[in-house]
Amino acid sequence: MFTQRFELFRAFGIPIRIDLSWFLIAFLITWSLAENVFPDSLPSATSSTLWILGGVATIGLFASILLHELAHALIARRHQLAIRGITLFIFGGVAELEGEPPDAGAEFRVAIAGPIASVLIGIACIGLTLVIDLLQLPAAAGVVIAFLASINFVLVVFNMIPAFPLDGGRVLRSALWNWKKDLRWATRVTSRIGSGFGMLLIVLGIWQFVARHDLIGGLWTFLIGMFLRNAAHMSYQQLLMRRALEGEPVSRFMHGDPVTVPRALSVADLVEQYVYRHHYKFFPVVDDGRLVGCVTTRSVKELPRSEWQRQSVGSITEECSPSNSIDPSADAMEALARMSREGISRLMVVESGRLVGILALKDMLGFLALKVEMEEG
Repeated sequence: MFTQRFELFRAFGIPIRIDLSWFLIAFLITWSLAENVFPDSLPSATSSTLWILGGVATIGLFASILLHELAHALIARRHQLAIRGITLFIFGGVAELEGEPPDAGAEFRVAIAGPIASVLIGIACIGLTLVIDLLQLPAAAGVVIAFLASINFVLVVFNMIPAFPLDGGRVLRSALWNWKKDLRWATRVTSRIGSGFGMLLIVLGIWQFVARHDLIGGLWTFLIGMFLRNAAHMSYQQLLMRRALEGEPVSRFMHGDPVTVPRALSVADLVEQYVYRHHYKFFPVVDDGRLVGCVTTRSVKELPRSEWQRQSVGSITEECSPSNSIDPSADAMEALARMSREGISRLMVVESGRLVGILALKDMLGFLALKVEMEEG
């Protein structure tokens, strides 16, 4: 979903991040407002003024999206759901929740919080436009605020379409969940609706391009459809993964006799004798039977090739930490979340400072695929 992203600040302790793709859509929205929307309302404004107003309106739009996602996150936190953060990206914003709500009521409250926030923002903007007219403030301010009012109501209407993972789809899922008492069934139904809605947008985008020769509008509709279709599918797969792995200990999937490397080994020999032979990107480092840490191919790449023969593995070894190791009794979903967060596919399984195995992502995914296949069959 995301490209490279970085943290801007924290709100209520929640990391607020921005994805590089956001800059593209921010420019396109600013350009569209400055060249196509605002000139009709402000015919005497200069081009530079219109671009400034476009930029201000774009910032206001994403501030509105941030408040929308923050409402989701704060209500989720009240229901004891961990929040990884909020990310602004090309398709708007997303509050990254860890896990599913505990019950249908919590799901409804988390889902509806965002649209309620957007409605309140829209109402507040309408109130501001009235104040601007009453005080006879510059027309440009009223145009920007009026745009923010209308776009927030548009966001509410779009988000309330009952297609998962849109907010309306989550509201529908909460109703189906409450009816059947089966989260998996409710997610499957709403995900299929979401996937169908995504396909509808894809077809609409192609029609816009072919029949109306609207390249930008058609491409944008097509991309949103692709995103929603993929997000609907992935949301259901994540639920299946969580249901299959929750409660399973790490020890069930680990390899108890992992390949280790000595600390004194040269980096060149590490590459030739271990990386090229075993095709792993991650090796535990052991010194006289004692676990020292781990070495990764990423660390090797950061070392100049001219130093490979002179430097030992010990010089680039990373110490054991929660980012690269886990207890054998830990939940497999915790391990999966850690791998996803750190961008790695293997973890050292450590008990009382002793290496007892290696946990590989492919082994958990293999178990998941088999379990889902058996249950679906």
